[in-house]
Amino acid sequence: MTAPPASPDAYWAEAPEPLLQRLRSRPEGLTSAEAAARLVEHGPNALDGPPRRAGLRAVGRQLKNPLLALLVVAAVVSALSGEWVDAAIVLTILVASVAIGASREHRARVAVEALRARIRARATALRDGARVLVPAAELVPGDVMLLAAGNLVPADARLLDATDLYVNEAVLTGESFPVRKSPGASPAGAGLAQRTSAVFQGTNVRSGGARAVVVRTGRATELGGIARRLTLRRPETEFERGVRRFGSLLTAAMLLIVLAVFAAHVLSGRAPVDTLLFSIALAVGLSPELLPAILGVNLARGAEAMAQVGVVVRNLDAIENLGSMDILCTDKTGTLTEGVVRLEGARDAESEPSGAVLELAAINAALETGLANPLDDAVLDAHKPDLSRLTKVAEVPFDFIRKRVSVVVDGPDGRRLITKGAFHKVLEVCAGLDAVTRARLASRFDAWSEQGARLVAVAHRTLGKKEVPDRKAERDLTFAGFLTFQDRPKPGVERAIRDLGSRGVRVKLITGDAKAVARCVAGQVGLSAERVLTGGQLDELHDEALWQAAEKTDLFVEVDPNQKERIILSLKKMGHVVGFLGDGVNDAPAMYAADTSLSVEGAVDVARDAADFVLLDRDLQVIRRGIDEGRRTFANTLKYVLTTTSANLGNMLSMAAASLFLPFLPLLPGQILLNNFLSDIPAVGMAGDEVDRELVDHPRRWDMRLIARFMVDLGALSSAFDGLTFAALLLIFHATPEQFRTGWFVESLLSELVIALVVRTRRPWFRSRPGRVLLWITLVMVPLSLALPFLPFARALGFVPIPATMALALVGIVALYVLAADIVKQLGFGRDPAPGPRAVG
Repeated sequence: MTAPPASPDAYWAEAPEPLLQRLRSRPEGLTSAEAAARLVEHGPNALDGPPRRAGLRAVGRQLKNPLLALLVVAAVVSALSGEWVDAAIVLTILVASVAIGASREHRARVAVEALRARIRARATALRDGARVLVPAAELVPGDVMLLAAGNLVPADARLLDATDLYVNEAVLTGESFPVRKSPGASPAGAGLAQRTSAVFQGTNVRSGGARAVVVRTGRATELGGIARRLTLRRPETEFERGVRRFGSLLTAAMLLIVLAVFAAHVLSGRAPVDTLLFSIALAVGLSPELLPAILGVNLARGAEAMAQVGVVVRNLDAIENLGSMDILCTDKTGTLTEGVVRLEGARDAESEPSGAVLELAAINAALETGLANPLDDAVLDAHKPDLSRLTKVAEVPFDFIRKRVSVVVDGPDGRRLITKGAFHKVLEVCAGLDAVTRARLASRFDAWSEQGARLVAVAHRTLGKKEVPDRKAERDLTFAGFLTFQDRPKPGVERAIRDLGSRGVRVKLITGDAKAVARCVAGQVGLSAERVLTGGQLDELHDEALWQAAEKTDLFVEVDPNQKERIILSLKKMGHVVGFLGDGVNDAPAMYAADTSLSVEGAVDVARDAADFVLLDRDLQVIRRGIDEGRRTFANTLKYVLTTTSANLGNMLSMAAASLFLPFLPLLPGQILLNNFLSDIPAVGMAGDEVDRELVDHPRRWDMRLIARFMVDLGALSSAFDGLTFAALLLIFHATPEQFRTGWFVESLLSELVIALVVRTRRPWFRSRPGRVLLWITLVMVPLSLALPFLPFARALGFVPIPATMALALVGIVALYVLAADIVKQLGFGRDPAPGPRAVG
């Protein structure tokens, strides 16, 4: 009875010849022309789609801002009513806002793309019958590729032939041991881990070599399937939630002003069109219409700064979240430790240093030819054995059941079998050890394991010339001693953890390693190891109990990939802003759950796609610098928000109130928009402003109560000084409507320009040095404001020259306003509570 034909999708169950025919390929590969045509047909071998034009995306992001839609309405109303100057002013503001934000964002993305090019893979394929190195993104179904030890598998493929091929599939299956692969067909219904005739994108070759035909590429691969499941919209982050709530607050205030002022003016008999323009101008004047541009500039500058220290920013908005992070969850290997195994020593059965044990281990490591092992590399790095008088007779290769490897050699001492491997597996084939000795050796094994060491046992025995050198010969061995290995902590990691702690960021270790090893490493790098939660204990906790336990736990050990997401969500539920550093496919769900996610250059594509940041150097100090940059970015964004909302609210409310009692409009609609635009120009310099040390010491978040308090406190103060200005202009200088508008325009603009220097710091304004760009723009804008009424085009804008005495009086009022605002500001910040996590309901 013949077996039924395999499903077309079960390529691992097909014989190589019919599969090659189905793929219209051949053992020597495709031609360059065939590959080019298939690349057009199937698309690039990438997990994301074709790149979109960064410039258009940057412009599109700016145009999504609802505040800009309000400017468009104002421009249209102005043009329809014949107010061409007002329409031109509004359009200038609109274009400038979009251009500033889009250009800086585009510039940052170009810089980031240059760095991202460093993390693109290449593959060896047969094209036109010859070996060629091609970008992995250009592989197509039917390509024949060559794999060797150390290669990342670039696509899903069926093996045509293989030699001692072992592949690490942990990124897909979570299994840490490499899997032996061979060309023999696997059952059609085999699970992923049992498809031994196939290799999968994102896995890596540990040893051996192979030739394979590519069957699936891009999102059709197993890795791509996981990527598709991870493309759901991510939960709203705290920064995004803060921006949305802030926008809602301003929108409500703007609508209230528009409706109230428009209704009051129409009822008083004023022209509806003029009243509508004035009302819209007031609403726009209240809004920080350059917030998208300023935010874009801040984020773009942060991305450029982070790129200079080796951090590729994939999601600009995440920079603010990185600054707000107060818990960083990370793996151990390669982050806290070097990720390189080193031989610490060779000891005999009495724990004394032994050159004989090292010589035996080195002979075994030098002559064994099976699974590539970093422990062998560490042994040979420490000692090169003398093989000149030895002849290799046989080898009993390593497998994951025996967990040991043996070589048989002929030499001056006769024929010897030399074995090394896992302690318990070697000990079980040793003779001459009584129960007391075995217990003593096991105790030493446990003690070294508690210190974070990995142990390999070494044993040997003499063989007879006629004895068959196979697995059965691994018996009655003489125990020689131990080899101890360490993955040493990275230089500077302890300091990096202290630096993170001093900035309010707590590092939690999440690892699949044993509890003893994790605790030892934690102690070596300065992490607390008092409270440890194992994967087994975690499974016994319901969600509410885990919320409480996760917050108090220092180390999560022996966890599987599916438990990582629960840990992250539990920490978020307790109000923490959580970062996660991961590099495998199994890390992707936890990375999506985190507020901000980080990956590394060598990570699989899915992990990099899930990450907000890609570290070109897996170093906690790089993360610390990124956190500092995120906090500077947030601090400078908040400076603009506090500056514009506090000053604008007072001015707009004063203007709305004055318009109800004056026989003329206090400012024309175009003058309101021009005032708002000119006062926002220095804010562009806030992206590069100096940030006081205390603003980066701890995580900070959007605080709507703080913003609302500043709007009320400084808004009321601004209105009080506006009233003082009105009184001076009307009662002392008896200003005409044109002089009133000009004088108040100058005073309002001056006060908004200088208030930025006050609100930008929590210190007294003269004790915090502003950034060079912000300072110079302000120094240029202040005299320009005083000179504006005297410029040739001033009358077209509705301005007239004002007397010198009036100008001096206005400057004096602004000076008093600065002094009063500095006092009110310090009182407001003094009531700001210390930052900390908040439970999320």
